[in-house]
Amino acid sequence: MITLSDSNFTVIPEGRHIFKITEVEYKEDFGKMNITLVTADGSKQIERFSLINKDGEVNEKALNAFSYFARQALNNPGLSGEIDENDLVGCYIDAEVTHQVLPSNKDPQKTVTFLQLKDYKPASGFKTSAAASKKVVDIDDF
Repeated sequence: MITLSDSNFTVIPEGRHIFKITEVEYKEDFGKMNITLVTADGSKQIERFSLINKDGEVNEKALNAFSYFARQALNNPGLSGEIDENDLVGCYIDAEVTHQVLPSNKDPQKTVTFLQLKDYKPASGFKTSAAASKKVVDIDDF
């Protein structure tokens, strides 16, 4: 028997949110990067960047998007050169969450909600206010 978890999955609502970068996985040979972001209430989002095209060439659009993301996360808009992707772990970033609802390709009668993060800005941590989420977890536990 397997005990089910008590958590219920919910989509991060649209609007501005602060995220902490908790993990970066980079497969250099394939140019694939997955960045795990967590909100103050423990909701997760994975940002994916494909830095190399299928033909093996640099994907300039993805590289530009990642570069902007990294500069904002590191709070250094003028940063140039190279970075170690692990330097992003522990950084905070403020982003606008939008939803894109599309028909499911498995069942056209159903829809799937995709999250998109836009308008990145540097953040120095999670804000605490009366409007903050009901439950705050220790993000370092992730």
